Amino acid sequence: MSTYLINHLRIPGDVPNEQGLSYLEQVEATVKPYGGTWLAQGGVDTVEGAWPGSVVLIEFPSRADADNWYNSAEYQAILPLRVNNSISDLILVDSVAPGFTVAGFAQQVRAAIAAAGAQS
Repeated sequence: MSTYLINHLRIPGDVPNEQGLSYLEQVEATVKPYGGTWLAQGGVDTVEGAWPGSVVLIEFPSRADADNWYNSAEYQAILPLRVNNSISDLILVDSVAPGFTVAGFAQQVRAAIAAAGAQS
């Protein structure tokens, strides 16, 4: 099951400084050994709410691959270049299971609520 990294990225002044550019030049080489693939990067069109900045979306083959990349010595060595020169909200989220539907999820929640009510 794939895991996605989503980075809500804000760069002060909207132009990376020298350290930020150094990070960009090195980060891809740290992702490749873990099967990471860039799916999106850049500005966004906000249709609801607020999203200042840009987004980075990377797919990893699994949660283990994503965790191993993030905790790798190679990535940890360049991580300060990003965190000290930008504002990031970085998350990992797993893909849904085969056959997942939102309506099915709602039915599971309804069943759990009913079961909890029956036990009260």
